Amino acid sequence: MKTTEIVIFTILFLVVSGLGFVAARWRRPDDLATLNEWGLGGRSFGSWITWFLIGGDLYTAYTFVAVPALVFGAGAMGFYAVPYTVVVYPMVMLVLVRLWSVSHAHNLVTPADFVRVRFGSPTLALLVAITGIVATMPYIALQLVGIEAVLKTMGLTGDLPLIIAFAILAAYTYQSGLRAPALIAFVKDSLIYLVILVAIIYIPAKLGGWGSIFDAAKAKFDAAGSGSILLNANNQFQYITLAFGSALALFLYPHSVTGILASRNRNVIKRNMSALPAYSLLLGLIALLGYMAIAAGIKPIGKDNNTIVPQLFDNVFPDWFAGVAFAAVGIGALVPAAIMSIAAANLFARNIYKEYVNRNATAAQEAKVSKIVSLLVKIGAVLCILLIDPQFSIDLQLIGGVIILQTLPSVGLGLYTRWFHRGGLIAGWAAGMAAGMLLLYNISNPATNHAHFGGSAFPLAQLGFDTKITVYAGFLALIVNLVVAVLGTFVARALKSPDGPDATRPEDYFVDEGDPRAHELETTARAS
Repeated sequence: MKTTEIVIFTILFLVVSGLGFVAARWRRPDDLATLNEWGLGGRSFGSWITWFLIGGDLYTAYTFVAVPALVFGAGAMGFYAVPYTVVVYPMVMLVLVRLWSVSHAHNLVTPADFVRVRFGSPTLALLVAITGIVATMPYIALQLVGIEAVLKTMGLTGDLPLIIAFAILAAYTYQSGLRAPALIAFVKDSLIYLVILVAIIYIPAKLGGWGSIFDAAKAKFDAAGSGSILLNANNQFQYITLAFGSALALFLYPHSVTGILASRNRNVIKRNMSALPAYSLLLGLIALLGYMAIAAGIKPIGKDNNTIVPQLFDNVFPDWFAGVAFAAVGIGALVPAAIMSIAAANLFARNIYKEYVNRNATAAQEAKVSKIVSLLVKIGAVLCILLIDPQFSIDLQLIGGVIILQTLPSVGLGLYTRWFHRGGLIAGWAAGMAAGMLLLYNISNPATNHAHFGGSAFPLAQLGFDTKITVYAGFLALIVNLVVAVLGTFVARALKSPDGPDATRPEDYFVDEGDPRAHELETTARAS
């Protein structure tokens, strides 16, 4: 056990947890027992708070552990995360400002809420809600992978430390709601920036410079016969489709939408979409830790490549700063895990409980159900890690990305067009989900001893093409989804199948803070 590292990690972890409990009194409203207040922070966060909140939400502990681990094992392919977080912000800004406006006007809390009012289909809204919950669960579990890697490196074995950490997280999330991760995000992001900036200066200086680091990485991949510091003809298309598909999926996740809807106005979102690429620069630097680990001769603990970065910090940094770095990774799990559990709970409370269990539920009852479900979600995430192979949980996250992409036609495209028929969207969702699962089932990974669900790179040779090129399975599944949705819409219209009513108006998509139209529509929403 590394006493100094454990002491510093524990102190910082407890300080941050204390902030989580104090957050209940931060910008406290008269009544916290509503989804707008508990689940969305009163929809009042300005530019700085939103920037830290969304950054802390999207760049998780798993990002700081898994991206460099992928670079360590596969080389250039691991850098796909950098371009996708660059292209995503200008692309989704056009979508998210419209989602914020229509949600502000109609008192919407979740993506499924929007689908419900846009397409008038409780069934489609239910499918979107279930999809969001299922895709989010493994993402929460993966935050535990980051904490677990740090605990292993410090010599803390067994499940008790992990359970205690998430019990504390569950307690302050239950009490403070979204205000807790919003306040903690300031500390988390500051620590991450500090650690990475020190790492990219200090570690290369100890390893003989960047030239030596890249030479060592190239020598390793050449000797292994797999991986490369450059892309090749077989994986370039996979790289492109994975980056683009991941960009499309990122802001379909319920926790991403939650951070956006908590913003004060449209300008806050626009400013954040222009400033958040700063995190992409940070992500590129984090990815380089994988090459640094190769040059430093780092070996994973057992077969767990997720311990690569903690092992690097432990071997290179002084004990006291390694403790700070471990705390940064550990705290980096708290912010996204809290937001994800809140987002999943909001989906259940608003789109399952209120829609199908208690249609007359009050705002206080909705909030109470959401709080309870947020606890259950965290318990499920802990059980996911304790009862199954963590490597399999990583594969589940890849499945989660393919799953959430299937909500793009109804949520993403639905913000711009009402052309699709609800029957076509339901058929497209079903076809895309089936295609995605079939493709993932047929992907093997001998390195992890998985005959099925061994990754997201689908070989085109399995479709009859004479090539070694692979493609992101989620990209192919989304194409199937869109084709079926279009054909289904034509068929439904030809059969004169009734479509659901659209409760939105064109002006709803441009409502802003203080807009008198918003007051009118909010009053109507409350009355209904």
